[in-house]
Amino acid sequence: MPDHPQFPQDDALVYLNHAGVGVWPRHTRDTVHRFAETCLRRGAADYPDWIEVESRLRERLARLMDVPAEDVALVPNTSAGLSIIAYGLDWQPGDEIITNDQEFPSNRWVWESLAQRYGVRVRQVRLGDAATPEDALIEALGPRTRLLPVSSVQYGTGLRMDLERLSNACREHGVLLGVDAIQTLGALQLSVDADFIVADGHKWLLGPEGIGALYCRPELRRRLRLTQFGWHMVDRLGEFDRPDWQPADSGRCFEPGSPNLLGSHALEASLAVLEEVGMAEVERRVLANARYTMEAARSHGYEVVTPQEPSRHAGIVTFRVPDADPERLLAALRRSDVACASRCGGIRFSPHFYTSQADIDEGWRRLRYCLEGA
Repeated sequence: MPDHPQFPQDDALVYLNHAGVGVWPRHTRDTVHRFAETCLRRGAADYPDWIEVESRLRERLARLMDVPAEDVALVPNTSAGLSIIAYGLDWQPGDEIITNDQEFPSNRWVWESLAQRYGVRVRQVRLGDAATPEDALIEALGPRTRLLPVSSVQYGTGLRMDLERLSNACREHGVLLGVDAIQTLGALQLSVDADFIVADGHKWLLGPEGIGALYCRPELRRRLRLTQFGWHMVDRLGEFDRPDWQPADSGRCFEPGSPNLLGSHALEASLAVLEEVGMAEVERRVLANARYTMEAARSHGYEVVTPQEPSRHAGIVTFRVPDADPERLLAALRRSDVACASRCGGIRFSPHFYTSQADIDEGWRRLRYCLEGA
């Protein structure tokens, strides 16, 4: 269906699930193939070249997050990055974390796990209980609040948070701000004054599962207790006979052992495609596709769950079909080769920059066919 040269997908498939797991560009497939051939024919003889790829990946991720490259750690996934922060902070009984009712479990359960071990209090607020979602969070900040972890875009409703306002409030209250940016990076431009940012590579970044990024502000990083150790996280990398060692004063201190070089090759190739298009243009197209999808949902008489104000959504569009069971409808859509998800009692479409309006129209046509056959 798509006519973009980097995305020659199955003609029968309509792919509207980049908020779940994205597709790979052709360049990524080719890069992984070449890497596998090198491993087959030359083993690790070209290891220095592989480290150069890893270095380029760090730089590309840093540009996406608008942070210094040396402060970026390569982590297995978002949950691993959040866990590094959660179990690195020096918690005291009565310390408070503010979460909200729309967060993905990865950005809730890791904080809730601290309650029994350290006596940390986790308070969940409802984002709809105040004039704005930010009001709900800011009004909950108190004298014992140490951390506000929030997703830049909520995975279910598609709500985009005002990160600048949250950042200013956290600075005013002396509270750490953590951002789960998995539904933003690769879809929209990001620039936020946060204490840490974490994201996985397999959604809008168009990479594989098993590799992601963690940025941690240097002042915070140096305060964290390290919980994993190995040869790769030391300052004098490669000096194996040294009797003394120190953690690297960079994001690499969170990378204890052998790097995921296969994942690095794949994600670096995917980010190269995004950078070639340019994130400003990617954002423009993602938002245009979101608006187009919302307009179509309204024209069919469906309830659009995702906020429709331009500043309040990203690439996710969630809608509810009257009198339709979302799980049964999702199953029918999958049988009709429409890749999407079920969230918030409805269906979630998440087209990327390369998705054509013809693809989105075909998704709606198949949805209507599924409803007529129900």
